[in-house]
Amino acid sequence: MSGLTDLAALLSGLSPRLDPLTYEFVCRAPDRVTSRDLERAFATLREAEGMTLVLPLTSPDGGLEGPDAGLTMRRICLEVHSSLEAVGLTATVAKVLADQGIAANMLAGFHHDHVFVPADRADEALSLLQRLSRTG
Repeated sequence: MSGLTDLAALLSGLSPRLDPLTYEFVCRAPDRVTSRDLERAFATLREAEGMTLVLPLTSPDGGLEGPDAGLTMRRICLEVHSSLEAVGLTATVAKVLADQGIAANMLAGFHHDHVFVPADRADEALSLLQRLSRTG
């Protein structure tokens, strides 16, 4: 199955689900990334400046400290099976959130898109995406 490309079908089947975990985006020099980091990471991305890791917080009262500390985020999985060739889904989701002043950091997986939003706005973001799914 290759996933949906029709924007109306994608939006009506969006099925956003809020992950109960909280995450941090951190950047480390490649030589500072451990095998434990890689095992724990939800996602990684290599850039010229270093490796970005999306790591779940291990305790509810905080995550990393010091130069690696990042913004705490929550993940909303868009459960619809979207094609990597779909056009407009990322833009539509980002605009709905941007209109309410909510940052949206999108990651596309092979089957689903994932939206990372500031932890303190996650419930609001989920509600907006649920409404988008109902109205298409």
